Amino acid sequence: MSHAEPGELIEQDQQTDGDSSRPVTISYIAEEAGVSVPTVSKVINGRSGVSAETRSRVQALIAQYGYRKSSAVPRSNMMELVVDELAHMWGVEILRGVQRVVRDHRVGLVLTEFGPEHSTIRYWIDDTLARRPACVVSVARLSESERNQLRARGIPFVVLDPASELPDDVPFVGATNWTGGRSAARHLTELGHRDIAVISGPGHLFCQARLDGYRSAMQAAGLPADRVVPAGLTQEDGHRAAMTLLNRPDRPTAVVTGNDLQALGVYQAARSLGLRIPEDLSVVGFDDLPIAAMVDPPLTTVRQPLTEMAAAATELALALGRGEATAQLGIELATTLTVRASTAPPPGVPQDFL
Repeated sequence: MSHAEPGELIEQDQQTDGDSSRPVTISYIAEEAGVSVPTVSKVINGRSGVSAETRSRVQALIAQYGYRKSSAVPRSNMMELVVDELAHMWGVEILRGVQRVVRDHRVGLVLTEFGPEHSTIRYWIDDTLARRPACVVSVARLSESERNQLRARGIPFVVLDPASELPDDVPFVGATNWTGGRSAARHLTELGHRDIAVISGPGHLFCQARLDGYRSAMQAAGLPADRVVPAGLTQEDGHRAAMTLLNRPDRPTAVVTGNDLQALGVYQAARSLGLRIPEDLSVVGFDDLPIAAMVDPPLTTVRQPLTEMAAAATELALALGRGEATAQLGIELATTLTVRASTAPPPGVPQDFL
């Protein structure tokens, strides 16, 4: 789908002739014409790629309602953070990184949270367009339509930790998830584990990358990588998946999880079955949330620099909002393995195995 060039068209509230109570926007003109907002943008800005019939229809509506192209970009001195929900520590780390940057830049922050039922998902884009923030950082998914509406308003956006494939022109900040998954599994194989299971996440892009990294390490060690249980990314999901794995006669000696919350569920399941960590079962998480160092035993996990990722996404979005050229639109920050006390050689293998 085509879209307006950056800074080319900013939708303004215009009044219909004879009725000052009815604002006219390019969204309204697009709806009346039966076309997309970017198509109206092309007509207003004199760009090609619109059929003569469509151009004529749109121009007639523009003339009818007296819409005039804005010559300025009236954006507010605030940015918007769009998230699914902040119920977990993961969201708090994201918010901490964003707040750090907006405070330094003296920019206001608006938080849009969909909530567990996604109750605001149908309306958030309209409210955001009306607020005209300087930029948007989105942890939630942005549809193609939403991206185009933001572009048509001249509102730059950055996707943080993308959950799905993005077009090449969409700015994003992520982490080296594949490398992280590989380092988690390789740590366990180097300890002597041969029966390693994975509690993976849902079909998000970053979950798949972590799983692919695990499989790469297992293949390099000459080990099967078929003990994978998909689950949601909560402690409750991790507990259910772990009970499935640990109740089997051939239970694994180690479990790699999709995130730290799942790992906490594995701890819960292991204790309910009388298994000791790490003597009977090694566990590796992903994210390195603050609680990872506080549990007993402290959790070995892959550190995903969430706060730094959020800060980088905010800096990038603000730079785009100022119209600055950026060296790159896609940024991946490095993950690192943090070894604590939840991993050890498997039962029967001496502690000095290495």
